[in-house]
Amino acid sequence: MKLSVCIPYKARLDNLRIALEALAHQAMGPSEFEVVIGAMEYSTGLTELCAQLEGRLDIVTVNSSRDFHIPLARNLAMRSATGEVIVQMDADTLLPPTALRDLYDRHFAFGQQTCVVGQVVGYANNEDGPVETVELRPYSDHLAALEELASAPGWPADPRFQVPHNIPWAFAWTGLIAVPRTAVVARNLYFDETFRGWGVDDLEWGFRVCASGLPITLSPQVYALHLPHARDPLANQRTEGRNYERFLAKWPRRDVELCRFIGDTRANSAWPEYLDALAAASGARTLGLAVGTVKGERAARFGIPLDRTDKPVGVEHTTGFDLTEHVTVLPLTGLSVPFRSQEFSTVWLEESIWRLPEPYLSGVVTEAKRVARDAALHTGDR
Repeated sequence: MKLSVCIPYKARLDNLRIALEALAHQAMGPSEFEVVIGAMEYSTGLTELCAQLEGRLDIVTVNSSRDFHIPLARNLAMRSATGEVIVQMDADTLLPPTALRDLYDRHFAFGQQTCVVGQVVGYANNEDGPVETVELRPYSDHLAALEELASAPGWPADPRFQVPHNIPWAFAWTGLIAVPRTAVVARNLYFDETFRGWGVDDLEWGFRVCASGLPITLSPQVYALHLPHARDPLANQRTEGRNYERFLAKWPRRDVELCRFIGDTRANSAWPEYLDALAAASGARTLGLAVGTVKGERAARFGIPLDRTDKPVGVEHTTGFDLTEHVTVLPLTGLSVPFRSQEFSTVWLEESIWRLPEPYLSGVVTEAKRVARDAALHTGDR
């Protein structure tokens, strides 16, 4: 078995029907890959759909009656996979007939240890207003639309493939992504089930994939179509915001905060210039954030100059706290910080902060005011 295509599922039968039909039309033979559905419901409709594809697809379903929980659904599927390579995709993803063959032959046929991201076009469907109902057309119509896009000017059309790739994990969206199963097991690359709702769980997973040493590669030759479906963008934004807070608290790093601040695509374009701006403002390598106590109450100092190892360049930058040995220095600029509103009784802004260009200066000042108890910031004084 070369590939295990893992799909999380609940209550999206119309989308899944088209996605499975596309898998049944793959140029890769049905004996070479399996489809593993992590289903968060006991559904006769799903059972009937799978039965209709008997003989055309090798389908395994793993069921749970828990509330829909995307990371859990993905993990259920991955833990039941038997293929050499795990392909994560969504129930609303349509693959052209050559997709799986191209993915395997181009990137995994010789046992390569890599994580491959394919294009998914049509995500603009998530950016408009709320949609309560959609009209899905037959599989052949969606396939024709995808192939028309693939032959039109401006290809690759996925915005991730149109900007520099400087922050590898930031493009690890699970619409279409593949990783060797041995790497998942050996490096414990399962999804963090503490993430709930829509968004960011895949980015945090991609962060750990990257940190494990697996290179993340964008492959424009492997592509898919995101199928339209009912959605509530405002609800998605709310859960995305909470999940980014969890991501940053778990991995407090400046690449994570920059992606949260301006979005993953813009962050990839801005990353080199952003690092240059931090070096210029700090007079050192970069900037950090110090957290400790003053008179027994929580306090923070934004704009600590750091060296290449993310250590303060001088002891004077961590003075003013009760106990210097209890001060924690985080590799964060302050664009987005993993702290509650009004958490700190004292917040300092070092002079280096004021040398940041826009929009970073405004971003840090806004975030510092958010976490300061009285919204009064101290500038440069100790």
